[in-house]
Parts: sequence; structure tokens; C-alpha cells
Amino acid sequence: MLAEIHPKLPMRDKGKTENFYLDLLGFKLLGSTSFPDYLMVKKDQIELHFFLFPELNPLENYGQVYIRVETIEKVYQDFLERKVPIHPNGPLQSKPWGQMEFSILDPDHNLLTFGQSL
Repeated sequence: MLAEIHPKLPMRDKGKTENFYLDLLGFKLLGSTSFPDYLMVKKDQIELHFFLFPELNPLENYGQVYIRVETIEKVYQDFLERKVPIHPNGPLQSKPWGQMEFSILDPDHNLLTFGQSL
């Protein structure tokens, strides 16, 4: 039986990734900080893991995660108030597939799309 999923995404700089997710998005640090090549963060029921990949070209990174939320307007407004850069092609909008969505890019161009069923 499958129980949970914890996506692993690439990062070039652990400090920058940690600052983005903790300070800007409001995640909490999870696990040990004694591993310089690995980072785990959590917010509510969402857990993301990151592995060090210093050679990553962010413009060639196709890392993506779809995060379902319960109150999309509240999450979106919170991100706007925190000055989180919303993806230019990803403002909050209703999609033809029955979702309300918006997207952001992290410092390594991992795409995070947040969505709620209409």
C-alpha cells in the first residue's frame, strides 16, 4: 500500500534553497542539517527533498511538482504578501481541466504548481 510521496529535486546551493523555502515560502526545516548535500523541508502535509547538483543549469532543469491545496486563494494571497515571484505564465487562474492553479519557480527553476479542484 502506498502512503506518501516526497519528491526529490535538484539544488545548486543548499543555503539559497533553504532560504527560499524557509524564509520566503514558510516551510520548516526537517531532519538533520549535518548533510551538506541534502535538504528536507516541510509545510503542512507537504514534504520536499533536495539533492546537491552544483553543475545544474537552471534553464535546462525540468524538475516539477504539483501541490494540491485546500484554499488556493489564501495560499496565493499569502505568497503575494511575502513577495514570492509568481511565474510569468502562471498567475492564479481557472484551467479547462477543472483546476484553479498558479505556479512559481524556485532558485533552481524547479516548477511548483499549486492547484485546487473547482
